[in-house]
Amino acid sequence: MPETKFKIAVLIDGDNAEASIIEQMLNEASKFGRVTIKRIYADWTNQHMNSWKNKLNQFAIRPMQKFSYTTGKNSTDSALIIDAMDIMHAKLVEGICIVSSDSDYTGLANRLREEGFFVMGIGKAHTPEAFVKSCENFIYTEVLTPATDAKTPVPAKQTVGTKASQTAKPLINKITNQPIDITLIDNAFQIAVNDLTGLATAGVLGSAIRKIDSSFDPRNFGYYSFKKFLEALKPKYEIIVNDKGTLFVKRKE
Repeated sequence: MPETKFKIAVLIDGDNAEASIIEQMLNEASKFGRVTIKRIYADWTNQHMNSWKNKLNQFAIRPMQKFSYTTGKNSTDSALIIDAMDIMHAKLVEGICIVSSDSDYTGLANRLREEGFFVMGIGKAHTPEAFVKSCENFIYTEVLTPATDAKTPVPAKQTVGTKASQTAKPLINKITNQPIDITLIDNAFQIAVNDLTGLATAGVLGSAIRKIDSSFDPRNFGYYSFKKFLEALKPKYEIIVNDKGTLFVKRKE
């Protein structure tokens, strides 16, 4: 869970966001604090925005009208950026969530973070890496649908005359379709570990992973809890629960 709570503005690029998961997107932003500003930018004369109209009152989102003055172009990007800068200078919030898959917001995200703002992004899997990395936290919309936890990977099949393999099947990132980069976990563990005990609390480890990779989310690997994700890292990492129920992680040498 996030350690710091902010007042957050959620600014939605209507041309690059899905109305069907607006509730999930707002829930993601709410994990980091209280959402006090909700705005969506679009040309509301365009029929493709009809799917959003029923959501505006339901989730108290303020529609911002921006006409498309040139074919193939829209003024949504510039309007959202101007509003974000106004909000920043007025110090109405401490964090801004940008809902878009457009790399045009990379500069905005960097500028906001320079001012000490918490910046998160929500967008599709094809979101350019530059925008993803410019955010302190980035959530892919592909994981914002109800699902059950994936099963913990099982060891490889035992072969005749040998012991069962102790190597679990690699975790696959469902966004990139690539196996997990275990060095990410190793580096984060080095940051989070207590040198005296050799243990890292799960919460501190999760924060360390996110600091290295802003797009990290256990749901990217099919797990809807960090504990389930950690269990899938066996046998290299072991979970230990103390008498108080605190979750610790230990790396096996």
